[in-house]
Amino acid sequence: MNTRSLKLIREVLINSGKWTSLEISQDSIYLQFRDVELGTPRADESFSLAVRFAEDSFFTAFYSNIWDIDFMSKYDFKNHLLSEEFKFNIKEVKFIDFEYLNTFFYNFKKEKSVSVVEDFDIHNIRSDFFMIIETDEIGIVVGGNQMDFFSPFERLDDASLRELSNQWMLYFLKYHQKRNLIKDPMCENHPLKPKK
Repeated sequence: MNTRSLKLIREVLINSGKWTSLEISQDSIYLQFRDVELGTPRADESFSLAVRFAEDSFFTAFYSNIWDIDFMSKYDFKNHLLSEEFKFNIKEVKFIDFEYLNTFFYNFKKEKSVSVVEDFDIHNIRSDFFMIIETDEIGIVVGGNQMDFFSPFERLDDASLRELSNQWMLYFLKYHQKRNLIKDPMCENHPLKPKK
């Protein structure tokens, strides 16, 4: 993914996106997001995006209250396995931003990391890619030497990501052109919503 695509990923996540699951399986880490601004909605599904990190992957949670990262208590250190569902509203998303990462060391009291790399140190990230997510409760950093994005139907590249983003924007514009008996909270709460 190029830099423009990573900025687009940020944009589709921060307006109404929610981080809803974490799966760690050996050296792969999957993050699942819902209510992202990609594609055209269908009655039987929600907008979703999955991000996968692999090859020397790591996951670090920054927190002030241990109960906010209760989902990590189920991590199987022996087999490197975890599969948890939850719901965190997203405040900010950044990619490969060391300056923003440094704010987590001051804004949160503690950190907890898991990685297959034995000498992993969050203060000395050596991975090619990492993603920073801040929620109201916690901050996370997840990374690895491989990063992939998936919609429910396909692996995303720069062109398919742009296409899905354009589809959502057309849906958003059509939604506001007509009277809607069924309200879509993603469209109603969007910063580009037309003023009445």
